[in-house]
Amino acid sequence: MSQEEKAQGKATADKFSEMIKAFGNAVSEIFEDPTLKEKAKEFAESASDSAKVFASRFKDEEVKAKFRDVGKAAQDFGRSVAEHFKDDKGK
Repeated sequence: MSQEEKAQGKATADKFSEMIKAFGNAVSEIFEDPTLKEKAKEFAESASDSAKVFASRFKDEEVKAKFRDVGKAAQDFGRSVAEHFKDDKGK
C-alpha cells in the first residue's frame, strides 16, 4: 500500500470518526439527557477507534459498497426526520 493510499484511508477514517461524534453529540443534545450524552460520547470514541483500525480497508470494493449502503441509510433517515418535522409544522 502506497503512502498516498494510507493517507487517503486515514483521512476517510477521520471523516467517519467526526461524523459519528457529531451524530452522537446531536442526539445527546436533542434529548438533553446526561446519561445519553455519556453513552453517545462512549459510542463516538469506540467508533473513532474502530475507524482507525479499518482505515486501510476503505479502498476495498466490498467496503465501499457497504459504506454506500450506510450513506443511503443516513440519507433516508434524514429525509424521514425532515418529513416528520415538516408534517408537524403544517399542524
